[in-house]
Amino acid sequence: MNMLLIYAHPNHKSLSYSFMEQVLRGADENAQVNETRVLDLYEEGFDPVLMFNEEKRRRDMHIDPELARHRELMLWADKIVLIYPIWWGRPPAMLMGFIDKMFASNFAYRDKGGLLPEGLLKGKSVVCVSVMKGPTGYLQLWLGNAHRILMRKALFNYVGIKKVKFFEFGNMESPKGKHEQKLEKVYRYFRAVTS
Repeated sequence: MNMLLIYAHPNHKSLSYSFMEQVLRGADENAQVNETRVLDLYEEGFDPVLMFNEEKRRRDMHIDPELARHRELMLWADKIVLIYPIWWGRPPAMLMGFIDKMFASNFAYRDKGGLLPEGLLKGKSVVCVSVMKGPTGYLQLWLGNAHRILMRKALFNYVGIKKVKFFEFGNMESPKGKHEQKLEKVYRYFRAVTS
């Protein structure tokens, strides 16, 4: 299995980065993982802003030469792992901009003229590892599971990815946030995951 980690946090001393380290550690000890690559959006200076004009048209996003390396990584990966904070009940703008650019028509999906498109990223799986200041129940109870609905239904299912797992860790700025247990949980999952 080829694993692509997409890291979307501006600080390498953050708790999000600690989770990325545990994903890498677990994957390194997992015989099912052939290779792991990291795409650090902030470190590489990824531009999340969509721009369309006479030279850059939306219908041509799937062949945009600036995103060729990213498309290759997405196609190479069997498992895509997104690591990010939850800010204002959703992933950061950097990750959403990456999604806007990458999950383009004729790369991630193809319109068939019906209600739903043909998902072109079938067979892949996704794991979302997210941390937030507030309690985990905030996303489920107060926001009606908006984060999971956004990621699973509006994005991944739309492009053909049916296997989506979530690790949503709340209370992460609290000294009682059980950081070590949560980091260990992620490590153990990636040490044992098979697909």
